[in-house]
Amino acid sequence: MQTLAAAFLTGRLPDHRAHERRVQLPDGDVLAVQDDCPANWQPGGRVAILGHGLGGCHRSPGVARLAAKLSDRGVRVFRYDMRGCGAGSGLALRPYHAGRSDDVAAVVQAVLKWCTEAPANSKPVPPPSIALVGISLSGNMLLKYLGEAPDGVPSAVIRAVAVNPPIDLARSVATLRRPLNRWYDRYFVSALRRHVAKHQLHWPDAPVPTIPFQPQRMEEFDDQYTAPFSGFATGAEYYRECSAGQFIPHIEVPTVVLTSRDDPLVPVESFEAQASSWSKSVRLGIIPGGGHLGYFARAGLDPDPFWLDWRLVELITAA
Repeated sequence: MQTLAAAFLTGRLPDHRAHERRVQLPDGDVLAVQDDCPANWQPGGRVAILGHGLGGCHRSPGVARLAAKLSDRGVRVFRYDMRGCGAGSGLALRPYHAGRSDDVAAVVQAVLKWCTEAPANSKPVPPPSIALVGISLSGNMLLKYLGEAPDGVPSAVIRAVAVNPPIDLARSVATLRRPLNRWYDRYFVSALRRHVAKHQLHWPDAPVPTIPFQPQRMEEFDDQYTAPFSGFATGAEYYRECSAGQFIPHIEVPTVVLTSRDDPLVPVESFEAQASSWSKSVRLGIIPGGGHLGYFARAGLDPDPFWLDWRLVELITAA
């Protein structure tokens, strides 16, 4: 119920007033980034970089609400669309996937540049204090980014939060085989097939699967599309190479991993099986009930029922 509520009880989304920027990637693809800069933001101030989940974009309800709440508190917010998503539709030839940590790195470097730009002959601009937030799929990307090359993470990145990240991709995909999860499996695959069809309109010469491309399950989609067009031999290799769990022990940035015990898509066992080996910089919070990105609370605890929004605001704006 919490998971479905997250999809359907979104509340009124805030008006979109962000300035769109773009990030050129080394392989020629381009990412779209939305820059929400409050009028009172000053160089050296707080910055948050937000990533969305599978099938989402910068206008996904949770991401849009969080951006507005942070902006109201003087935080400059950058929301990036994963390759080919949202405002980035048609800008990337290659597909997005859970292992695109290099894309996170490119966005972080671009944000640092944008936030420290200074007019000619003026004093250097101090770097901002950056918080990184990854939601679901982008949470895995974020944790992989932080842990695979910790020495390469800029010192301006002072904290990170990953929410319901599928840190064991094979286990999460296997969970979709459960009878109650088959609806989610069909829903995600249907959305991804539409995404691929739209992608072909933008890139008529893009490679397509040579076999009849009619995947019915997520693991079939990853075997037939995500893996071969992202440089992996099989879906299993993609899951093995890109699962963030193996990188978390090396994270040095103070990081919170937030999940729920009843998440139907990302099994809590993924975290319980690995947490003992994690870096001391990483804290795990397991909420008894919250589903996958739900976390609806009873009235009166916060200004609105979106419990997750307010906890993220607290984590990002903490001293």
